[in-house]
Amino acid sequence: MEISELWRFPVKSMLGERRDRLDVGLGGVVGDRAYGVIDQSDGKVASAKNPRKWRSLLACSAEFVDEPAADERPPVRITLPDGTVVMSDAPDVDAVLSAFLGRAVTLADSAPTGATFEETWPAIDGMAPAEFIDSTRARVDEGESVSDLALGLAAPPGSFFDLAPVHLVTTSSLDELARLRPDSAFAVQRFRPNVVIAAEPSGFLENDWTGTTLKLGADARLDVMMPTMRCVMTTLAQGDLPDDRGVLRAATDHNRIEISGLGHWACVGAYASVSAPGAICTGDAIET
Repeated sequence: MEISELWRFPVKSMLGERRDRLDVGLGGVVGDRAYGVIDQSDGKVASAKNPRKWRSLLACSAEFVDEPAADERPPVRITLPDGTVVMSDAPDVDAVLSAFLGRAVTLADSAPTGATFEETWPAIDGMAPAEFIDSTRARVDEGESVSDLALGLAAPPGSFFDLAPVHLVTTSSLDELARLRPDSAFAVQRFRPNVVIAAEPSGFLENDWTGTTLKLGADARLDVMMPTMRCVMTTLAQGDLPDDRGVLRAATDHNRIEISGLGHWACVGAYASVSAPGAICTGDAIET
C-alpha cells in the first residue's frame, strides 16, 4: 500500500487543499480544520452536516498562504463562489462571511469548550442506528431528524474535528462502491479524507484495521480507532459533483458495520489517532 493523495481542510466544511506533503503531529495533520465558523445566535459550530443551514460552506475554498507549522498558523485565504477573497486575519472577515451565509457568524481558531454541531439524518433507512437518531434528535426539519452532537469526542480540546484527528480512506473501498453502484460518482472529495491509500484488491479493507497501527513514511504512526461513519455530506454538491444521495445509499446497502457500543452504521474509511508524528508524502509506503 502507498499514499496516493493527501488533503488538508483549513476551515471546517469548506473545500480544502490537495498537497504532496503534510506534517502529522500528535493532534492530527498540521493545519487541518484549523478554523471553524461559529453561529453567533447559538454558539454552535457550523457544519454542512446540516445542509439546510450550512450547505453554502461547501461552495467556499480555503488555503493557507504559507505552510503551517505546529507552533505557527499563517493566515488562510478564503475564496467565495463569486470570486470574493477574504483573509482569515482581515478585520472584516466575520462581516464578509456573515453576508455570504445569511447569518451572523464568527471565524474562530479554536472550538468553544463543550462545542456542538448539528447533523441532519436523511431518509435513508439503516444509515445509522434508529436508537441513536431518536436519542439525539433536537428537532425535525422537512421530515428529517436533526441532532445536536458534541464536537471532537476523540480529538484534542479546541479542535474542529467531528470525531477523531485523522481520516483515512482506501482506493479499494471507493472502487468497490463504484462497482456496486456505477451510476454514482465516488470521488475522493465527497469523503473529505486526509490520507487516500492506494491498495489492492478491491473491497472495504479499512473494516479490518480497527486496533491496528499503520506506519506511514519513515516516522508517522497512526492507530486506527474505528470505521468512519458516513453522513449526508457525502451526498452534497461541490465543485463539479452534483447532489447524489446514491453515494450514501450505496454505503448503507453494502457496508453497514457494527461499531462497538454504537450499533450498525454505513461506513467508508477509518478514523485514526496519531501515536508518532512525522512528515508524509504522496508515494510513501504504508505498512501495517
